[in-house]
Amino acid sequence: MAASRFGTSNRALLLGATFVFWTVCLVGRLYYLQVIKYLDLLGRAQRQQQRTIEIAPERGTICDRHGYPLAMSMAVDSVYAVPAEIPDHRLVANLLAPVLGLGESELAARFDAFKSFCWVKRKVSSEEATRARQLNLKGVYFQKEMKRFYPKGELASHVLGYVGMDDNGLAGLEFAMNGDVKGRPGKVLVAADARHQSFQSKELQGEPGKKLVLTLDENIQYIAEKALAETVAKWRAAGGSIIAQNPNTGEILAMASVPSINANDFSKSDTALKLNRAVGWVYEPGSTFKLITLSAALEEGLTRPQEVIDCQMGRIVLAGHTIHDHKRFGALTVADVLAKSSDVGAIKLGLRLGAERFYRYIQSFGFGSKTEIELPGEERGLLRPPDRWSGISIGSVSMGQEIGVTPLQVITAYSAIANGGILFQPRIVREAGGGDRHDAPVPAAGRRVVSERVAGIMKQLLAGVVDHGTGITAKLDGFSAAGKTGTGQKIDSSGRYSKSDYVASFVGFAPVERPAITILVVIDSPVGQHHGTEVAAPAFRTIAEQTLGYLNVPQESPSHQPLVASSAPARSHRQVRGSSAGFPSYESESADAATSSLRSVSFGSLFPLLPATPRNLEQSNSPSNGSGTTLISQVPLLTVPDFTGWPVRRVAEKCLALGLELNIRGTGLAVNQNPIAGARAPSGSDVVVQFSR
Repeated sequence: MAASRFGTSNRALLLGATFVFWTVCLVGRLYYLQVIKYLDLLGRAQRQQQRTIEIAPERGTICDRHGYPLAMSMAVDSVYAVPAEIPDHRLVANLLAPVLGLGESELAARFDAFKSFCWVKRKVSSEEATRARQLNLKGVYFQKEMKRFYPKGELASHVLGYVGMDDNGLAGLEFAMNGDVKGRPGKVLVAADARHQSFQSKELQGEPGKKLVLTLDENIQYIAEKALAETVAKWRAAGGSIIAQNPNTGEILAMASVPSINANDFSKSDTALKLNRAVGWVYEPGSTFKLITLSAALEEGLTRPQEVIDCQMGRIVLAGHTIHDHKRFGALTVADVLAKSSDVGAIKLGLRLGAERFYRYIQSFGFGSKTEIELPGEERGLLRPPDRWSGISIGSVSMGQEIGVTPLQVITAYSAIANGGILFQPRIVREAGGGDRHDAPVPAAGRRVVSERVAGIMKQLLAGVVDHGTGITAKLDGFSAAGKTGTGQKIDSSGRYSKSDYVASFVGFAPVERPAITILVVIDSPVGQHHGTEVAAPAFRTIAEQTLGYLNVPQESPSHQPLVASSAPARSHRQVRGSSAGFPSYESESADAATSSLRSVSFGSLFPLLPATPRNLEQSNSPSNGSGTTLISQVPLLTVPDFTGWPVRRVAEKCLALGLELNIRGTGLAVNQNPIAGARAPSGSDVVVQFSR
């Protein structure tokens, strides 16, 4: 009996010991899992049970100076899949790939490679999203993402740049200001069970990017791009650049480059086309650099405008090298050295300065260093120190050779003369992260490079270039202008100056006494003509006249009366005074003439944009009606649309389609036009449209 009790006691003890042992093991295991390995196991569980989808934030809108959007973001669908939920990878790939324009085998392989998540196609079109939804495929889902959109197409594309699929800026301001514009991304947390079935999701909101307001004016930008495209096409050039700047603040009003790109589909553009020539193109400036030579000589008191310089019939010898002028000039005043662009005269002034002093002025005007504008890819140019100059270098630099510049550096230097001798840092970003107001901020302080007296003298000398010198083709209708032509030789493959490839340029400002705008036109490798006089100066005139009219700058002298083609064959039109918005209105009166006539209409200071004679109207051999009015015959006519209420872009596109030359005045929506709606005008005629908010 006692033995039985002892055996029972031992079994109870053994059972108790076993229970205690397993309890200790279990507690120890739980401690190990819940304390020691807690963080590791929690992370593994989350990775298995949750998937995180990062949602790119809405990038900040990029606007011009008036708040009109140039770059904006739109919500579009992206397609993703949970392969573990797809019953047949091959079947789904065969159904989905043709709808989204993908390869079937590639999509099936992607399904096989992932289990919980994979992108099928991001940022699809609305048509693709609709067709994919109609398939109603298990395991295929849709997620909203933001896609960058450029509503003006190619307008200012080199300035704006573009973004990649991950919404990171890759070029232009999209790249340079990516930290401000991008914002903070959001996230979507999706929970799934053991069978990878989604049962819960949570969205963590991101932070939108900052709004960016530029100094650009979309209307001036359009004027510049149109003129540049026409000039490059006319002269079959390799490319070119145009910059328009406010000389009193340094603000860039327009910056155009050709070849252009379409930022909405940038992947189809070659790498070479993506260069913003305004900041990334280094070239020899030619005679436009004589501004520095003469300004330095005047500032140092080494010459005066009336001094007569012997230009030695266009020939000078330096260090055994003979330099020839483009013409055989004899005695010229310093003023005419600039007006007639004498290389020999400029070289003699450069020799008076000496290498060290000349070099200091070149640096002071900003050459050889970056302007530090907000755009990426800016070059500093090429400027060797004097200890690396040869015996001929001071002569070469005096006339714009042996030095490399960017278009932005050149226009900045000319703006310094235009505003009275102050060099402002150029800028293209007006405000980052601001509200809806776009008032002009206080301009940054500039630094003086020449005295106000010398700047005033140089303004008059540059005005002489346009009045009776090489820049006469840049003369404006109703406004004074000053500037300088340039013809730089390019270096060929042998390392010598080419006899066929040139860079033609013109840079100037207007009006002379109170400049409102500085404009630079640089054309690369024009064919046929290569001088700045023929190639670049006319483009300056076109842009300056239209821009000054758009900016409401008062004319300094009455413009000669433009000729305007009348409309109906059996009617003529006379101007009625006191019309609305300053536009001339017309009333019809009987006329016996069966053909359209030209009437002289004075627009005063309101329309400096119209040329003296409408394009495509041959007058030299046209018959007269006996009263001094030339008759136009055999010219195809088209009906001018009613633009009332249209935005600038729509009007521009319509005029382009019809072959009409659009001259823009004001901003907002169209409120009046000349010729009036319904008028008949020949293709190529000018149409002036008044816009208002």
